[in-house]
Amino acid sequence: MTVSATSSSTTTTSSTSSSSDSRTTLSSSDFLQLLVSELQNQDPLNATSVTDFINQMTSYANFTQQQSINTSMNSLASSFSSLVTLNSVNYIGHTVEAKSDTAVLSNGSATFGYSLSSAASTVSVSIKDSSGSTVWIGTGTGNKGSNSFSWDGTDSSGNQLSDGGQYTISVTATDSAGNSVLNYTTITGTVTGIDTSTSTPSLTVGGVPVSASNIIGVTS
Repeated sequence: MTVSATSSSTTTTSSTSSSSDSRTTLSSSDFLQLLVSELQNQDPLNATSVTDFINQMTSYANFTQQQSINTSMNSLASSFSSLVTLNSVNYIGHTVEAKSDTAVLSNGSATFGYSLSSAASTVSVSIKDSSGSTVWIGTGTGNKGSNSFSWDGTDSSGNQLSDGGQYTISVTATDSAGNSVLNYTTITGTVTGIDTSTSTPSLTVGGVPVSASNIIGVTS
């Protein structure tokens, strides 16, 4: 008998827990039913005060309004994502400049760039391969604003590297006082596709994924 009673209690508890877990969201209908139940079951000698009831109705109105706002925001976010994707399609086939530091070596070259907040007295440029090893070191121009840099795909020993590899540029730019004046680095390439698998669509620029928000110019 003891075993049977224990088994029954365990089953009931499990069932109750399962039922509780299946309903974790309070809907506006549930909220309203709670208020109605309160009125139906209140003590006539100690009824809910008008002030308390008005506060509860206000909470119900706010709850319903918040649900409506959440639904509208979700719909707006979905529409915005679709708009971003639609606009991104227009980039396909065009050559763009985007904020990034990684490019794919293609036809023996890769085009990078960098922006300086003011003129630099010293600009050092290094190129690293996908494993993080430095393959080339040199200098660049120090003009205020945009500066372009075209790498011919050769390492520091003059060896031509194979196409298809990803390479990352690193720029150190300082003024005469030794202060950094580097804003950001860029890559230039042709947009060949769009990836919409994430909430923020990304463009494939020269074989490298780039967020659509990082596109800063269309060159052709």
